[in-house]
Formats: sequence, C-alpha cells, structure tokens
Amino acid sequence: MQSCDPDIDPKRLRAAIDALEGVFSAVVKRAQERGDHLVNGNIGAASWISRTCGMSVTSAADRLCVGEQLQSLPRIAAALGSGEIGYQSTSVLCHLREVFHLRMLCRVARHVADPDGFFNEAEENYLRRRLHVSLMADGMHAIDGILDPECGAALKTALDALANRRGPEDGRSHSQRMHDALGELVHHAMDEGRLPRRNGVRPHVNVTTTLEGLKGEVGVPPADLELSLPISTRTLERIACDATISRVLLADSMVIDVGRATRVNSAPRRRALRVRDRGCRFPGCDRAASWSTPHHIVAWTRGGPTNLANELLLCYYHHRLVHEGGWQVIKTGREFRFLPPERVVMRRARGPGVRWAA
Repeated sequence: MQSCDPDIDPKRLRAAIDALEGVFSAVVKRAQERGDHLVNGNIGAASWISRTCGMSVTSAADRLCVGEQLQSLPRIAAALGSGEIGYQSTSVLCHLREVFHLRMLCRVARHVADPDGFFNEAEENYLRRRLHVSLMADGMHAIDGILDPECGAALKTALDALANRRGPEDGRSHSQRMHDALGELVHHAMDEGRLPRRNGVRPHVNVTTTLEGLKGEVGVPPADLELSLPISTRTLERIACDATISRVLLADSMVIDVGRATRVNSAPRRRALRVRDRGCRFPGCDRAASWSTPHHIVAWTRGGPTNLANELLLCYYHHRLVHEGGWQVIKTGREFRFLPPERVVMRRARGPGVRWAA
C-alpha cells in the first residue's frame, strides 16, 4: 500500500474512509447472506468477521446492521458515499431504524390485542402536543415542541419536498435545508393570502426603517423587524424587492401622517414576470413562479427602475443567495448570468456611502 500524502485534506480523507466503511458493510452483509461464515463452522457472522478482519465483535455486528439497513435506505447510502454524512451518523440512523421497526411491531400487536387501549393511549399522547417559538438573545429563534403523529408526518412530508439540494452551489447541510424549507413554506403561505386575517389584515412581517436606511446610507441604524431584533441592510434590501411600503411621518416621536400602502411590484407586472420567467431563473432551479418573488438587478432603493427589464424571479433560497450570499446577477440580452462572490464584477470605483447592486 502506498503511503498517504500527509498534506491531503483531512475532511476529504475522512469522507473517503467513511464511504469505504459503507462499502465494507455492504460486502460483509452480502457474505453473511451467502453463508460464507458457515464454511469453517462459525455459527455467527459477527464473530467470523471479527476474526477474519481483525476487529471487535461489536464493530463487526455494527457493520452487519449498517449493511442490512442501507439496502432499504438508498438516500442514506448515497449521502454516505458522497461524503454528505459520515459513517458514525449512518450507523446511528441504521440502529434507530432497527428499534423503530421493533416498536412498529409492538404497536401492531397492541392494536390487535386491545384496540380500545391503543386508542386511549394515543389520546393520552395527543394531550402532550406543544410548540414553542422563542426569541434568542442574538435574534435567532429556538423551536421546541412535540407534534402528534399526523401533524408530524405532514410537516416532515412538506419539508422533505422543499429540502432537496438546489444545485452544485448548494453547500447547506440537511438540517439547514430543512430550516430553509420551513421558511419557504411559511413565506409562501403568507404570499398566497389564504391565511385567516388578523384584525382585518393579512398576516405579514412588518419591517420599520428610515428613508436613509432604505437607501443603505452609511451610518444609519438598522431596520427593525417585528417580533425579532434589528436586521442588516442587505436583508432589508431583499425584503424591499417585493414589499408593500407605507410612509409614516413622525415629529418629536409622534405620528403626524400615514400614507397609503403601495406595492413595489404591481399585480400586472407580477403576472408579466410569471409569464416571462415561469419560475426561478437561477440555473438548475425547479421552483415554479408561484414559489418565486421578484428581484431587482439594481435595487429600486438605489435608483434602479421598477420594470421588467430590471427584474427577474428568484426563489426564496436563491434570492437570499444573491443579497446576503454575495452572488451577482448580470443581464446579457434576454438572459441572466449569475456570478459567485469570487467573480463579482465591479463596474466603477466605490466612493463614500456607495453600495454595489446585488
């Protein structure tokens, strides 16, 4: 065996080792199914693997479990092979699946033997349902709760449908994609306007800022996000791409006038964008137009026009990737190019108080 390069990336090396552990697990499981361990009179496959491969019986049994469970978990097997998750995480999932199957059999037997008791136990469990969303000191929110079987299955099904990787640029972990899927789901629900109204108003998120803050001028305070802490100028600019603006005039902290609410993108222009773009314009993205929002190539808060030539549809994830993630959109003819942060094009020298277009 050739010596390993000591300068190799440890992360890549660990991923390769974990992937080989997955292959090894599949190999020993197949050997067990063939009965290879019986040739020399071994009763158990784990002890045979332990002696043959120089590992503990516990480790050998673990590989057999992983090899068996991965046969019916192709997505987990693919994630292990690609380095998305490690072998230890895969092993935990496989052992949990064994326990889950045992619990399933127990519940089936309980229902067959005592359906009324099964129902009463389910109703007692239903009383334990809860959900808390708490604001943390840094502005993030912590979610803690217990969902009943139906609600939990429905939520996981909906989030799984939105949590797939969106392209080669998508470096998010699975838990981060699930978070973003939840955000996308609730924003879509509010944008559709079908949620029950509160005090005659559609549920929405309120952001309060000054005119100078909206323009992104240097030295202004951050915008206030209702039910949270202040947000950055880039986040404010993203929200302002497709918002309803209300002017409020203050004098000595007293409200003296409130203007009419005005939508940044009119209904006819939104319809035109949906017809032209048909969905998120980021290469490889499959989000439909109804799951996408208008983005201004040059922000209207910095003089950009609010017309079709300066706008395109982006989904929630890619819209944030452009504003907060540093990607740049360049229009070439009727097409749009997306440049990652390391290739952003600077068209002019930056002066005091000047910010670049997203």
